[in-house]
Amino acid sequence: MDRNNIIGIVLIFVLFIVWQTVTAPSKEEIAEQQRVQDSIAVAERAADSLAQLADAQMPAENIQEESTVAPVMPDSLLDLQLAQTYGVFAPAAKGEAEEVTIQNNESIVTFSSKGGNIKSIELKHHFKVVKEEETKEDNKVPLKLLADEKNKFTYFFPIANLPAGGVSSGDLYYEVSKPNDRTVVFTASAGSGRYFQQTYHLEEEGFLMDYDVEMQGLNNLLSAEDEIELTWLNYLDKIEKNTRIEKINSTLYYKEINSGHPDHCKFNGNDTESTKGNPVKWVANSNQFFTSSLIAESQFARAEMESQTLDEDKSDLKRMESKIYLPFDRSQSSTTYEMEIYAGPNEFKRLYGMGHSMEDVIPYGWNIFGTINRWVVRPIFAWLSTFIGSKGIVILILTLIIKLALFPLTYRMLYSQSKMQALKPEIQKLKERFKDDSQKIQMETMKLYREFGANPLGSCLPMVLQLPIWFALYRFFPAAIDFRQEGFLWANDLSSYDEFIQLPFEIPLGFGSHISLFTVLWAVTTLLYTYYNSRHMDYSAQPAMKYMQYLMPVFFLGFFNSYASGLTAYLFFSNTINIVQTLVTKNYIIDQDKVKAEMEAHRKKPKKKGGFQERLQKALDEQRKVQEQQKKGKKK
Repeated sequence: MDRNNIIGIVLIFVLFIVWQTVTAPSKEEIAEQQRVQDSIAVAERAADSLAQLADAQMPAENIQEESTVAPVMPDSLLDLQLAQTYGVFAPAAKGEAEEVTIQNNESIVTFSSKGGNIKSIELKHHFKVVKEEETKEDNKVPLKLLADEKNKFTYFFPIANLPAGGVSSGDLYYEVSKPNDRTVVFTASAGSGRYFQQTYHLEEEGFLMDYDVEMQGLNNLLSAEDEIELTWLNYLDKIEKNTRIEKINSTLYYKEINSGHPDHCKFNGNDTESTKGNPVKWVANSNQFFTSSLIAESQFARAEMESQTLDEDKSDLKRMESKIYLPFDRSQSSTTYEMEIYAGPNEFKRLYGMGHSMEDVIPYGWNIFGTINRWVVRPIFAWLSTFIGSKGIVILILTLIIKLALFPLTYRMLYSQSKMQALKPEIQKLKERFKDDSQKIQMETMKLYREFGANPLGSCLPMVLQLPIWFALYRFFPAAIDFRQEGFLWANDLSSYDEFIQLPFEIPLGFGSHISLFTVLWAVTTLLYTYYNSRHMDYSAQPAMKYMQYLMPVFFLGFFNSYASGLTAYLFFSNTINIVQTLVTKNYIIDQDKVKAEMEAHRKKPKKKGGFQERLQKALDEQRKVQEQQKKGKKK
């Protein structure tokens, strides 16, 4: 062996020694490996003992391939298994679930000692309508929130060396104490004076409940850095008769501390939202008319939300899941979180009094429409309701007030129509004179309008200005709980459709298996009003518009037939008042002779240059010149 070979072998040996030294486990790692091996050995011995015990207790002739008999585990083995799974919380991991209730004049809150969670909240003065399968009649049953068995409301305590990485508060059995009829305390012991405690106190009046969480002596036990995770899973129940409208008015809301207004998941379809590390004031799961919310006294560290719309054949409406993170300070031996739970109706005055923009969970709409509903329509309706018992009569009076407030716009529209009516004979002469030249008829008609001071758009502009109020009311009636289960004439619920006739079959395109009389009356009055107003209109330029205006009410029949009858009642009242206003204004207020005299005086005045009509006239002249040049080019 030469010298180079010897040097190479020595270097390889040295490298091998260095590699072994570097990669060798530390004393701490060796201890951890030994602990894991010991835990595995203990688990295997427990499993073997359990199997031997089961074999000894069960006779051979009773053993079946798929036995449904659960073996009885000795207390020592059970305690060992619970200790391995739940650590210091093992004493609280076994027990029997018991129910406990607290109540006031508005709510009955039922809790379970397993998890220390709300099992259901029954609202004493609100009911859910269920249609009986055999009789097809509506039956009122108690309305409960947070009552789905699939719901979860659990804190996760990260604890090292446990198989699941920690303990869920929903798996524990709590000691229960009830100081009074409106307070209940749930305590889960962790030994040595350590515990996790949840305290619920229902206010004497209303639907608000104080909710305090205390962690005593858990700071050194938990491996959490600076947050404790709370998972709130809530399946929204189908509460209303019209689940389609309820679904598009139900979602998950949340309010960031530094945000002016709440945010929300999409109303339609699935959606996920995150505050991206920003602190949160409250999170709420809201049905069309009822809300369940968790409100921080100070703030939550952050939150992640997910909303899932369920299929029609499912028993639930939507699935809401929120991951809410509570700030955690390991330097404090005792930590208390003060919160509030609101589970009740979406009453504007009540939610507004709670602050923090809670009233925005009511789907009145956003921007100008929501503003009109919150601060104009709603106060008027609330004021009228103080001395008028019937909500249907209130809608009628509200409609009358709106129509009177908008009458100046309506008068301008009708006055403009009167001018157009006075010019109709002159326009007819133009048609006879230039019968083969539609372009010329249009140009001369515009000159005629300008000469006599008539505006063909004058009857449209007031209607356009009324659209914000119309759209606001479109959102108001399905959102205001004041109409829920309030009857009027043949409608038994103004927040849903009225079933004047039940059909033995389903009509597609959203029409449903019923006929809403308010919708039919709206369509009929719309057609009558359209016919009366269009008698003196000139549709020669756009003849299709003459028929489209009659088709629109028919197209909307399917939509309004399954919409809130409070809205269709308003639309019917509105059309009726429009017809009366039109007849009275045209026949008794507007003097046709005076209109003609005013137009004749305008014709004699010198005309100012500029204006919309003159610009339109110039555009028509230019278009005509282009067409004439094109015709000359074709002849050549």
